[in-house]
Amino acid sequence: MNITRIIDREQRFGANNYSPLPVAISRAQGVWVEDCDGKRYLDMMSAYSAVSHGHAHPRIVAAAIAQLQKVSVVSRAFHSETLGHFLEALCEIAGFEAALPMNSGAEAVETAIKAARRWGYRVKGIARDKARIVTATDNFHGRTTTIVGFSTEPQYKDGFGPFSDGFDTATFGDIDSFRAAIGPDTCAVLIEPIQGEAGIRVPPQGFLRQLRELCDATNTLLILDEIQSGLGRTGKTFAFEHEGIRPDGLIVGKALGGGILPVSAFIADHALMDLFDAGSHGSTFGGNPLAAAVGLEALRVLEDEQLAHNSAELGAYLQQRLREMAVPFVRDIRGRGLWVGIELDRPARPYCEALMALGVLAKETHETVLRIAPPLCISREELDWGLERIQQVLLG
Repeated sequence: MNITRIIDREQRFGANNYSPLPVAISRAQGVWVEDCDGKRYLDMMSAYSAVSHGHAHPRIVAAAIAQLQKVSVVSRAFHSETLGHFLEALCEIAGFEAALPMNSGAEAVETAIKAARRWGYRVKGIARDKARIVTATDNFHGRTTTIVGFSTEPQYKDGFGPFSDGFDTATFGDIDSFRAAIGPDTCAVLIEPIQGEAGIRVPPQGFLRQLRELCDATNTLLILDEIQSGLGRTGKTFAFEHEGIRPDGLIVGKALGGGILPVSAFIADHALMDLFDAGSHGSTFGGNPLAAAVGLEALRVLEDEQLAHNSAELGAYLQQRLREMAVPFVRDIRGRGLWVGIELDRPARPYCEALMALGVLAKETHETVLRIAPPLCISREELDWGLERIQQVLLG
């Protein structure tokens, strides 16, 4: 079907809440996608880490098909044979005792907020309805009204109020700012260890370790949102491992669904997780048999194919190659693993469009940052193919 007609139909019947590049994908395999006219592109976005394993990974697809042929959804009103295996594998890889499965990342964040508040009342002894959570400037944790209410990005919240109280803001990467923001009614700090939507912003070395120590000293939970950074993206299974710390709660999603469907979870030890009781929280689709089978295979593939190791090696190579280009209008190159932000001194959108014309799909964020985040299964040869075109676009 004609790409123009496809885009026109989507714009006619869809909400205008995205500004996608003018390409319509019809099929994908590994790190490559193909549009409706048969043109091939290297995917340097991997759906914001949702396709970290690569498109249509054969093992994950096979696991999905096998489960679809048995049972896909039963709701949590009943047990299913796949859920326990998935939760066990997830807890083992994350190093925690229990997990609460959800669907979207935002749902998992909302779950973490509920857990933190209940802990504040039942364990820390905060007065009823007085619990507060400290978040970071330039955060991105999802799009629900609660979450956008504590965003510092005006566009995310304009016209959507009134918003919930109970959140305070500290400056990302500034430990003194967090120290000032935490008070006696603070139950948790909720933060991304690396900020993705803000432009792949990495905090100063040692910040997360200092934040862990601060939370310990103030009897405050440290909850990390690793929806984008987790499951190998930064060169380790989780970004918090770069500083040798352990949070009290962990939020995962995107790559957990293996590029097949939305799967997310809030993970913690029983001391925190057991504050949930029957009827206090739930989701009809959360932890369904299909999601559990896909999530389980996604975790197995992550380990079997050493995707975190590949991300570490090729991520270092990616940054080295980008720096060697010495592009005059590049202000900064930052990131970890196969997750890099190239900050320009001008709008990045035209460069994304130029890359698309050359067969590379990437997307800007915060106007001036060009994101490079291919599937973690990418080879050095495929990465070089993309880098050649990035150099061509940036240097002319």
